[in-house]
Amino acid sequence: MREGGPGRRAGGNTGTAPWADLTTAAHLTDYEGRAERRPMTREEIQAFLDHADAQVERAIRRGRKGALAAYRDATVFKTLYGWGTRCTETSRLDVTDFYRNPKAPELGAFGALHVRYGKRSKGSPPRRRMTLSVMPWAVEAVADYVTNVRPRYAAAGANAALWLTERGGRLRAREIEDRFADYRDALGMDRDLVPHCLRHSHVTHQIEDGADPAFVQRQVGHRYPSTTALYTGVSGDFMNTMMRKVLDRALGGGE
Repeated sequence: MREGGPGRRAGGNTGTAPWADLTTAAHLTDYEGRAERRPMTREEIQAFLDHADAQVERAIRRGRKGALAAYRDATVFKTLYGWGTRCTETSRLDVTDFYRNPKAPELGAFGALHVRYGKRSKGSPPRRRMTLSVMPWAVEAVADYVTNVRPRYAAAGANAALWLTERGGRLRAREIEDRFADYRDALGMDRDLVPHCLRHSHVTHQIEDGADPAFVQRQVGHRYPSTTALYTGVSGDFMNTMMRKVLDRALGGGE
Protein backbone atom coordinates (compact mmCIF):
# COMPACT_ATOMS: atom_id res chain seq x y z
CA MET A 1 0.00 0.00 0.00
CA ARG A 2 1.41 3.37 -0.90
CA GLU A 3 1.78 6.25 1.50
CA GLY A 4 -1.27 8.31 2.38
CA GLY A 5 -4.15 8.11 4.76
CA PRO A 6 -6.80 9.99 6.64
CA GLY A 7 -5.45 12.72 8.84
CA ARG A 8 -6.89 15.55 10.90
CA ARG A 9 -6.01 17.91 13.72
CA ALA A 10 -8.02 18.09 16.90
CA GLY A 11 -9.88 21.21 17.92
CA GLY A 12 -12.17 21.57 14.93
CA ASN A 13 -9.56 21.98 12.18
CA THR A 14 -10.31 18.89 10.17
CA GLY A 15 -9.27 17.65 6.79
CA THR A 16 -8.35 14.50 4.94
CA ALA A 17 -4.83 13.86 3.75
CA PRO A 18 -4.39 12.04 0.44
CA TRP A 19 -5.44 8.42 0.81
CA ALA A 20 -3.81 5.86 -1.37
CA ASP A 21 -6.13 4.27 -3.89
CA LEU A 22 -7.08 0.86 -2.56
CA THR A 23 -7.40 -0.98 -5.81
CA THR A 24 -8.82 -4.45 -5.98
CA ALA A 25 -6.42 -7.35 -5.98
CA ALA A 26 -7.43 -10.97 -6.18
CA HIS A 27 -6.67 -12.92 -3.04
CA LEU A 28 -3.91 -15.45 -3.42
CA THR A 29 -6.10 -18.30 -2.23
CA ASP A 30 -9.77 -18.80 -1.57
CA TYR A 31 -10.67 -18.25 2.06
CA GLU A 32 -11.84 -21.51 3.60
CA GLY A 33 -12.58 -20.47 7.18
CA ARG A 34 -15.68 -19.07 8.85
CA ALA A 35 -17.52 -16.42 6.85
CA GLU A 36 -17.24 -13.80 9.58
CA ARG A 37 -13.46 -14.12 9.58
CA ARG A 38 -12.92 -13.47 5.89
CA PRO A 39 -10.67 -10.59 4.86
CA MET A 40 -12.44 -7.38 3.95
CA THR A 41 -11.81 -6.17 0.43
CA ARG A 42 -9.79 -3.02 -0.10
CA GLU A 43 -12.95 -1.24 -1.23
CA GLU A 44 -14.72 -2.28 1.98
CA ILE A 45 -11.86 -1.02 4.11
CA GLN A 46 -11.72 2.25 2.17
CA ALA A 47 -15.47 2.80 2.68
CA PHE A 48 -15.34 1.78 6.34
CA LEU A 49 -12.47 4.08 7.28
CA ASP A 50 -13.96 6.94 5.28
CA HIS A 51 -17.19 6.48 7.21
CA ALA A 52 -15.30 6.46 10.53
CA ASP A 53 -13.56 9.72 9.59
CA ALA A 54 -16.87 11.25 8.55
CA GLN A 55 -18.28 10.68 12.05
CA VAL A 56 -15.60 12.97 13.47
CA GLU A 57 -16.48 15.76 11.08
CA ARG A 58 -20.18 15.22 11.75
CA ALA A 59 -19.72 15.48 15.53
CA ILE A 60 -17.63 18.63 15.19
CA ARG A 61 -20.20 20.31 12.94
CA ARG A 62 -22.94 19.55 15.44
CA GLY A 63 -20.84 20.71 18.37
CA ARG A 64 -21.16 17.38 20.12
CA LYS A 65 -18.84 16.03 22.79
CA GLY A 66 -18.60 12.79 20.81
CA ALA A 67 -15.93 14.16 18.47
CA LEU A 68 -13.08 12.88 20.69
CA ALA A 69 -14.60 9.40 20.89
CA ALA A 70 -15.26 9.32 17.15
CA TYR A 71 -11.65 10.31 16.43
CA ARG A 72 -10.40 7.71 18.89
CA ASP A 73 -12.53 4.98 17.32
CA ALA A 74 -11.43 5.89 13.78
CA THR A 75 -7.82 5.57 14.91
CA VAL A 76 -8.52 2.26 16.65
CA PHE A 77 -9.80 0.78 13.38
CA LYS A 78 -6.75 2.08 11.50
CA THR A 79 -4.57 0.38 14.14
CA LEU A 80 -6.41 -2.94 13.79
CA TYR A 81 -5.74 -2.89 10.06
CA GLY A 82 -2.39 -1.10 10.06
CA TRP A 83 -0.69 -3.49 12.50
CA GLY A 84 -2.95 -6.53 12.14
CA THR A 85 -3.77 -6.62 15.84
CA ARG A 86 -6.62 -8.47 17.49
CA CYS A 87 -9.42 -6.58 19.23
CA THR A 88 -8.32 -7.46 22.77
CA GLU A 89 -4.68 -6.78 21.95
CA THR A 90 -5.63 -3.35 20.66
CA SER A 91 -7.80 -2.44 23.63
CA ARG A 92 -4.97 -3.28 26.04
CA LEU A 93 -2.37 -1.08 24.36
CA ASP A 94 -0.62 1.64 26.36
CA VAL A 95 0.97 4.80 24.99
CA THR A 96 4.39 3.39 25.92
CA ASP A 97 3.91 0.31 23.73
CA PHE A 98 5.21 2.14 20.66
CA TYR A 99 8.96 2.22 20.07
CA ARG A 100 11.45 3.72 17.68
CA ASN A 101 12.97 1.42 15.09
CA PRO A 102 16.48 2.50 14.05
CA LYS A 103 15.89 0.78 10.70
CA ALA A 104 12.90 3.05 10.05
CA PRO A 105 13.83 6.50 11.42
CA GLU A 106 11.20 8.23 9.27
CA LEU A 107 8.50 6.68 11.47
CA GLY A 108 9.76 8.48 14.56
CA ALA A 109 8.53 7.07 17.86
CA PHE A 110 6.09 4.71 16.13
CA GLY A 111 8.44 2.37 14.28
CA ALA A 112 7.40 -0.72 16.23
CA LEU A 113 4.50 -1.83 18.43
CA HIS A 114 4.93 -4.04 21.47
CA VAL A 115 1.84 -6.25 21.71
CA ARG A 116 1.78 -7.41 25.32
CA TYR A 117 -1.54 -9.24 25.40
CA GLY A 118 -1.39 -11.60 22.46
CA LYS A 119 -3.54 -14.69 22.20
CA ARG A 120 -2.59 -17.16 24.90
CA SER A 121 -2.33 -20.92 24.73
CA LYS A 122 -4.23 -23.01 27.26
CA GLY A 123 -2.53 -22.69 30.64
CA SER A 124 -0.04 -20.08 29.40
CA PRO A 125 0.22 -16.32 29.90
CA PRO A 126 -0.52 -13.93 27.02
CA ARG A 127 2.06 -14.14 24.24
CA ARG A 128 4.07 -11.01 23.56
CA ARG A 129 5.47 -9.90 20.24
CA MET A 130 7.06 -6.88 18.62
CA THR A 131 5.28 -5.84 15.42
CA LEU A 132 7.24 -3.61 13.06
CA SER A 133 5.33 -0.72 11.47
CA VAL A 134 4.93 -1.02 7.69
CA MET A 135 1.99 1.30 6.87
CA PRO A 136 3.14 4.92 7.14
CA TRP A 137 -0.39 6.31 6.86
CA ALA A 138 -1.42 4.30 9.95
CA VAL A 139 1.62 5.61 11.83
CA GLU A 140 0.60 9.15 10.89
CA ALA A 141 -2.94 8.56 12.18
CA VAL A 142 -1.80 7.18 15.54
CA ALA A 143 0.86 9.86 15.99
CA ASP A 144 -1.74 12.56 15.36
CA TYR A 145 -4.13 10.97 17.86
CA VAL A 146 -1.45 10.68 20.54
CA THR A 147 -0.25 14.26 20.03
CA ASN A 148 -3.47 16.16 19.44
CA VAL A 149 -6.46 14.12 20.62
CA ARG A 150 -5.58 11.87 23.55
CA PRO A 151 -4.29 14.79 25.69
CA ARG A 152 -7.80 16.26 25.59
CA TYR A 153 -9.11 13.43 27.74
CA ALA A 154 -9.24 14.35 31.41
CA ALA A 155 -7.48 11.13 32.44
CA ALA A 156 -4.67 11.43 29.89
CA GLY A 157 -2.05 12.18 32.53
CA ALA A 158 -3.17 9.55 35.03
CA ASN A 159 -3.96 6.58 32.80
CA ALA A 160 -1.40 4.91 30.54
CA ALA A 161 -4.07 3.41 28.28
CA LEU A 162 -3.75 4.43 24.64
CA TRP A 163 -7.51 4.45 24.10
CA LEU A 164 -9.31 6.36 26.85
CA THR A 165 -13.00 6.84 27.58
CA GLU A 166 -14.75 10.02 28.74
CA ARG A 167 -15.02 8.45 32.20
CA GLY A 168 -11.27 8.02 32.39
CA GLY A 169 -11.14 4.27 31.84
CA ARG A 170 -9.69 2.05 29.16
CA LEU A 171 -11.69 1.35 26.02
CA ARG A 172 -12.87 -2.26 26.11
CA ALA A 173 -12.79 -4.78 23.29
CA ARG A 174 -16.58 -5.08 23.48
CA GLU A 175 -16.94 -1.36 22.84
CA ILE A 176 -14.71 -1.65 19.76
CA GLU A 177 -16.84 -4.52 18.49
CA ASP A 178 -20.06 -2.57 19.06
CA ARG A 179 -18.80 0.53 17.25
CA PHE A 180 -17.56 -1.59 14.36
CA ALA A 181 -21.02 -3.15 14.08
CA ASP A 182 -22.65 0.29 14.11
CA TYR A 183 -20.49 1.50 11.23
CA ARG A 184 -20.78 -1.78 9.32
CA ASP A 185 -24.57 -1.73 9.54
CA ALA A 186 -24.77 1.96 8.61
CA LEU A 187 -22.86 1.11 5.42
CA GLY A 188 -25.03 -1.92 4.67
CA MET A 189 -22.05 -4.26 4.73
CA ASP A 190 -22.12 -8.00 5.30
CA ARG A 191 -23.33 -8.50 8.87
CA ASP A 192 -20.87 -11.37 9.31
CA LEU A 193 -17.97 -8.90 9.27
CA VAL A 194 -16.32 -8.31 12.65
CA PRO A 195 -13.25 -6.31 13.76
CA HIS A 196 -11.09 -9.43 13.44
CA CYS A 197 -11.65 -9.21 9.68
CA LEU A 198 -9.37 -6.16 9.65
CA ARG A 199 -6.58 -8.38 10.96
CA HIS A 200 -7.25 -10.93 8.23
CA SER A 201 -7.20 -8.09 5.71
CA HIS A 202 -3.81 -6.91 6.96
CA VAL A 203 -2.34 -10.38 6.49
CA THR A 204 -3.92 -10.94 3.07
CA HIS A 205 -3.09 -7.53 1.63
CA GLN A 206 0.51 -7.59 2.84
CA ILE A 207 1.07 -10.94 1.15
CA GLU A 208 -0.73 -9.74 -1.98
CA ASP A 209 1.57 -6.73 -2.04
CA GLY A 210 4.67 -8.91 -2.01
CA ALA A 211 5.62 -9.29 1.66
CA ASP A 212 7.26 -12.57 2.59
CA PRO A 213 4.69 -14.86 4.30
CA ALA A 214 7.21 -15.66 7.06
CA PHE A 215 7.51 -11.96 7.83
CA VAL A 216 3.75 -11.43 7.91
CA GLN A 217 3.09 -14.47 10.09
CA ARG A 218 5.79 -13.39 12.55
CA GLN A 219 4.37 -9.88 12.57
CA VAL A 220 0.87 -10.94 13.59
CA GLY A 221 1.92 -13.76 15.91
CA HIS A 222 0.39 -16.64 14.00
CA ARG A 223 1.36 -20.14 15.12
CA TYR A 224 0.10 -22.90 12.86
CA PRO A 225 1.65 -26.38 12.69
CA SER A 226 1.57 -26.22 8.89
CA THR A 227 3.69 -23.06 8.84
CA THR A 228 6.27 -23.97 11.49
CA ALA A 229 8.94 -24.39 8.82
CA LEU A 230 8.40 -20.81 7.68
CA TYR A 231 9.42 -19.53 11.10
CA THR A 232 12.55 -21.64 11.35
CA GLY A 233 15.67 -19.51 11.17
CA VAL A 234 13.81 -16.20 10.99
CA SER A 235 16.21 -13.84 12.74
CA GLY A 236 15.92 -10.24 13.82
CA ASP A 237 18.08 -9.21 10.87
CA PHE A 238 15.71 -10.96 8.49
CA MET A 239 12.73 -9.22 10.07
CA ASN A 240 14.29 -5.78 9.72
CA THR A 241 15.43 -6.48 6.15
CA MET A 242 11.92 -7.53 5.15
CA MET A 243 10.40 -4.60 7.07
CA ARG A 244 12.65 -2.23 5.14
CA LYS A 245 11.51 -3.68 1.81
CA VAL A 246 7.82 -3.45 2.72
CA LEU A 247 8.20 0.07 4.14
CA ASP A 248 10.12 1.31 1.10
CA ARG A 249 7.39 -0.06 -1.14
CA ALA A 250 4.75 1.72 0.95
CA LEU A 251 6.70 4.98 0.73
CA GLY A 252 7.17 4.60 -3.01
CA GLY A 253 10.92 4.28 -2.71
CA GLY A 254 11.28 0.65 -3.67
CA GLU A 255 10.39 -1.63 -6.52
